Amino acid sequence: MKNSSQKKLTAVKNLLEHFGELVQPGISVRLWDGTMVALSKHASSEFFLSIDNPNALTAMLRKPTLENFLLHYVSGSINFHGGDIYDFAEVARKGAKKKKFKHFKKSIILKNILPILFGSSDSSSSADAEHVYQDDITGRLQENRKNKEFIQFHYDLSNEFYQLFLDEEMQYSCGYFRNWDNTLEQAQLDKLEMICRKLCLKPGDRFLDVGCGWGGLVCYAAKNFGVKAHGVTLSQKQLDFTKAKIKRLGLEDLVTVELKDYNNLTGSYDKISSIGMYEHVGIANYEKYFSKLRSLLSDRGILLNHGITRRAKFTKKMAQKIKPLRRIVLKYIFPGSELDDIGNTVQMLEKGSFEVHDVEAWREHYAMTTKHWCKRLCAKKDEAIKIVGVERYRMWIAYLLASSLGFKDDSMRIFQVVATNRTGKGLSGMPPTREHLYIKQEVKTKSVVNS
Repeated sequence: MKNSSQKKLTAVKNLLEHFGELVQPGISVRLWDGTMVALSKHASSEFFLSIDNPNALTAMLRKPTLENFLLHYVSGSINFHGGDIYDFAEVARKGAKKKKFKHFKKSIILKNILPILFGSSDSSSSADAEHVYQDDITGRLQENRKNKEFIQFHYDLSNEFYQLFLDEEMQYSCGYFRNWDNTLEQAQLDKLEMICRKLCLKPGDRFLDVGCGWGGLVCYAAKNFGVKAHGVTLSQKQLDFTKAKIKRLGLEDLVTVELKDYNNLTGSYDKISSIGMYEHVGIANYEKYFSKLRSLLSDRGILLNHGITRRAKFTKKMAQKIKPLRRIVLKYIFPGSELDDIGNTVQMLEKGSFEVHDVEAWREHYAMTTKHWCKRLCAKKDEAIKIVGVERYRMWIAYLLASSLGFKDDSMRIFQVVATNRTGKGLSGMPPTREHLYIKQEVKTKSVVNS
């Protein structure tokens, strides 16, 4: 047994050294016996990954998937050390080279993988997660979509949990950094202001926010632009929070909110915002979604659609393929979500008889936003674990890290699209320039209690 354990240890060291020689990441690895293996000449001894259970390594090699690696991290068999998880990722990526499997020497792999692969893998090395969406995670078929369940799985963890890393306005969407050094709080206020300006809000406007979250936008628009705002959400916890906020700010005459699916909305509005909402709709349902929004929008009314996208794919089959990381997000974080490319989104808006006026990319803003969220949640580790437990805390910081790096590396994108509803010929009624976005107009609004 001792000889077998030593063989496994030696084999792991050999494989790690070969991996490090090719990839050159800026970190080290600490093995279960305390041995430290530097993965490059510039590897940090402060930032290292620890493998605390040798049997877990065997289990991961037998099933070498991203999900299995994540589950072993979540279960505690693998740990990151040195700063928070975002700092660790930045150090690991510094100087690292992207290498394909073909660059690795098969002789070294075959010689060293067998002692690990056929080692012990007892029950202590198994890895599972409790917080898993058990039904259809894609919801691509309309009859399988359970919008309320999808939303509540993600948002109804706890208001207190989200308060650990969001800003005071509880904005769970991309901030707008007028300066990259700005705080998250300032970026989110600037985002709210920019949305209101793009919608050309003015006193008396009937304003609808579809998927209103914790009510930040409807309250901001009513308080600062004097609109009559209405928000809808499918999250009970968001609804309760928003109602309390409306009362606290004294906005009962200007703001209403309800628990309702967008399919069941009625009425007529001058301006509509969809902020981080259409990712939940499903691409197959866009025609129905945009048609519904248009039916609620008055003639010459303005729609602002703000959502995460991905790069366009060459074929429909490629677009529908669900990659491993995306499947993890659907299964453990965001069931029912789907990302479109911006070209198709614009096309669907035009097919729905909207006139598109403005398309603005905010990718780098979301990379910065999610970086703030990840680091803030890491800083509140103890409080987060008390609220949602170790598993979900680790799952969430990994999710926020992956999101930030995805936006930073351009595997994910985000756009704001401004469009109008014209039921007849003639001018759209939009301002002739973009000056209104950058020069604040004086708006007379109702006096309210400061937040």
